[in-house]
Amino acid sequence: MGLLAGKVAIVTGAGRGIGRGEALALAREGAAVVVNDVGSASDGDGADTRPAQQVVDEIVAGGGLAVANFDSVDDFDLSANLIRQAVEEFGRLDILVNNAGILRDKMIYNLAPEDFDAVVSVHLRGHFCTTRHACAYWRDEHKAGRPVAGRIVNTSSASGVFGMVGQTSYAAAKAGIAAMTQVTSMEMARYGVTVNAVCPTARTRLTESGGRMGQTEAPTGWHLMHPDNVGPFVAFLACDAASDITGQVFGVFGGVVQRYNGWAPAEVLQRPDAGPWDVAELLARKGELFATAGTSFASPMAQVAALIDRAEAALEGNETTAPSDAPVRVRA
Repeated sequence: MGLLAGKVAIVTGAGRGIGRGEALALAREGAAVVVNDVGSASDGDGADTRPAQQVVDEIVAGGGLAVANFDSVDDFDLSANLIRQAVEEFGRLDILVNNAGILRDKMIYNLAPEDFDAVVSVHLRGHFCTTRHACAYWRDEHKAGRPVAGRIVNTSSASGVFGMVGQTSYAAAKAGIAAMTQVTSMEMARYGVTVNAVCPTARTRLTESGGRMGQTEAPTGWHLMHPDNVGPFVAFLACDAASDITGQVFGVFGGVVQRYNGWAPAEVLQRPDAGPWDVAELLARKGELFATAGTSFASPMAQVAALIDRAEAALEGNETTAPSDAPVRVRA
């Protein structure tokens, strides 16, 4: 019996890349999966029903249960169809994995407002729409006296929590998702719902389109940056044994999982007596605010890059060649 036997999951943006790997990982652990994907290009243009259906076919061929959904998650009314479809097809909803996203990278001085709006809409509004409908469903279930063990796993990014040049819109959306994760976790705790987020690092269509990761095509076989590496941790967060983990943000790549601490209070200035500061006092004590950091922002992305470099060095010459299209082998 899989850890998720009898559970029902929705995975958005599950036709390719990380979302596909998450859908397959949940299915391997026994969950029935609603595979959502519009099938657009990496910048959000176009539509294609084939990617989502292919993932469904793969799950079903492995003995699992899955149905496809092609609705856009940032449409509030259409996103409600996801929850209805899960309940109508499989009788319930237990897990929501928000993964759908697009990319339109530009430096701030070149970023068109329509590109900013499109990225924020798919990522941040898309997370909101599906989360809002799922939480309303679980709240109603709880109020009706039925047991609830809901799981939401959102997709933030190191770009959102650490910052990355050229990704104003993407980073803003992903930072908003991290904050929404924490707030929703507090609001839904009383109803038996946990809410966490992952910041995956992997080679996908989005990283290829942005010219990152130093590679122009997705890796084959097992690879440190293979998108399928993220799925097992998402399945872990979705299982009953992770019911005490909520409001957390994790970096995930290869064989690495790292908990992120987010914004943490640092140095503080406080006047010795009552009353507001004046500018002269602040100038005199300016250095106290920066005792452990510089006065300009330095992204911690270098720390993530160092982790990747160490992991790649440890694996050099030891990569396995298990095919990425190995059978799903669903666990009942």
